[in-house]
Amino acid sequence: MSLTKRIKLHPFYVQSIGFFLGIILFLIVWLFVDFGAEFYKAKLVAAVASLMATWWIFEAVPLAATSLVPLIFFPTLGILSASDSAPQYMNSTIILFVGGFIIAIAMEKWNLHKRIALSVILFFGSSPSKIILGFMAAAGFISMWISNTATCLMILPIGLSIIYKVEKEFGEERSSNFSKALMIAIAYASTIGGIATLIGTPPNLIFLRMYKINFPNNPMIKFGEWMVFGVPLAVVMMIIAWIVLTKIIFKSDKNLVLNKTLVKEEKIKLGKMTKEEKSVLVVFALTSFLWVFRSDIDLGSIKIPGWSNLFASASFIDDSTVAITMALILFLIPCRSSEHKYKFVLDHHDIPKIPWDIVLLFGGGFALAEGFVQSGLSKLIGQGFIGLKDVPYTSLILIICTIVVFSSELTSNSAQTTIILPLIAALSKEIGMNPLALMIPVTFSVSLAFMLPVGTPPNAIVFGSQRLQVWDMVKAGFILNIIGIIAVTILARIFFM
Repeated sequence: MSLTKRIKLHPFYVQSIGFFLGIILFLIVWLFVDFGAEFYKAKLVAAVASLMATWWIFEAVPLAATSLVPLIFFPTLGILSASDSAPQYMNSTIILFVGGFIIAIAMEKWNLHKRIALSVILFFGSSPSKIILGFMAAAGFISMWISNTATCLMILPIGLSIIYKVEKEFGEERSSNFSKALMIAIAYASTIGGIATLIGTPPNLIFLRMYKINFPNNPMIKFGEWMVFGVPLAVVMMIIAWIVLTKIIFKSDKNLVLNKTLVKEEKIKLGKMTKEEKSVLVVFALTSFLWVFRSDIDLGSIKIPGWSNLFASASFIDDSTVAITMALILFLIPCRSSEHKYKFVLDHHDIPKIPWDIVLLFGGGFALAEGFVQSGLSKLIGQGFIGLKDVPYTSLILIICTIVVFSSELTSNSAQTTIILPLIAALSKEIGMNPLALMIPVTFSVSLAFMLPVGTPPNAIVFGSQRLQVWDMVKAGFILNIIGIIAVTILARIFFM
C-alpha cells in the first residue's frame, strides 16, 4: 500500500474520539482552570462550552442532543436555574426561524421555489461558480437592509430548489460540493452583507448606542460614513468567501453546467402559475416588504419611516411578528384549484416538515450564550482587553479581533457586543486613542463567526438543509475567520492610523 494513500477513519471512531475528547476537556477546565472565586461559575460555563463545542464539531452525538446539555448542566452545576435556561429555547429569533421556514415549505409545496430558481439560473448563468456568486450578491445586498436571519430565510428555499435541479441532472454525489458551497455561501453572504450598513445587523446599532453613551460630545457616525469602511470590507470578504468556497474548499466538477435550453424548456413545462402559487408569491413578497420597511431607515439626509410606527407599541413588534403572521395566513388561504386534494395552501401535514432539530440547535446556542453572560465569562473575556493597553496598535487590533471572532462562535453577537464595547471604550480612553479605531474593528469582528452552526442564525438555518456536516462549515469557516481578522486589521490601519 502506498504511504501517500489517504487513510480514512470510520465515522464511528471519529465520533467516539470526539465524545471522549469533549468529556476530557470538560474535566480539564473544571478541575485545573482557575479564574478566581469571583468567576467560579464562569469556569463552569467554560467547561460546558468546551464539551459542547467538541461534540458539535465531531458530531459525537446528534447535534440536537448536544444542544440540550445546558438544560442539564446549568441547573445541576448552579449556573442558571431550569426556569432561566429553558426559555432560551423559544424566543423571538427562533419564532422568526419557524415562521420563515413555514413560508419556505409553502414555496416548495406549490413549486414557486422551482419557478424562481429556474429564473435565477437563466439570469446569473448556469455554471456552479456563477450561480453561487449570484446568490451571494443577492443575499449580501438584501442583508444590508434587513436582518441576516430574515435574508437567509428568504434566499434558502430558492437555493435548495437549484440544488434539487442539479442533483436530479447530475446525481447527489457528483453535485455534493456544489450543494455544500451554495448552502454555506448563502449563510456567509447573509452575515457579511450585514456589516456594510449601520442597520444591517444588531451589533452595528449597539455600537452606535455605546459610542453615544461613552462619548456624548463626539460627533455621531452617520449612515454614509459607516458605509465608507463597511462596504469595502463587506465586498472584500464576499469575494474572498466566494473564492474559498468555490475554488479551494468545495471545487465543483467543471462539467457541472446546466443546459440553458433545457432550463428554459423546464420553465415552460411549469405552465401558468396556479392560484395557490400566486397566493404564496404574494405572501412571500409581502413578508419581504414588511421586513424591509418595519423600522425607520435612516439614510442620513433621507429618513424612511417604518410601518410599525402606526402602532402605539411599535417597539413590541419585530421580524418574528411579521414572519409568524404571514405564516399563519398561509393556513387560512383556501385552495381554489379543483385538481388539488388540499383544502388550504398549508395544513397540519406540513408542520412536521419544520426542522425542529435545528430549533433545538438554536436554543442550545442561545442557552450557552446566556450562560456566558450570567456567569460573568463574557465580562472576564472583555476585562482581558484592558491588560493589552501597552501593546502596539496593529498587534492590539489583531489580538482583540482574534479573541472576539472565535469567542463569538459560542456567544450571542448582540450580548457580546453589549458587554465588550464599554470595556473597549474604557481602554481607548486609558491609552488616549481614537475610540473609533478600536470600537469599529471590534464591532465588525463580532459578526465574523463562520465556523459553527451556532455561530450565527444564518449558519444554523442553512445547516437545517441537511446538505452539510459540521466539519464542512468548520474547515471553510476557520479560513474565513482568519482572513476576516486580517482584513479588519488592515482596514483599521488604513482608516484609523
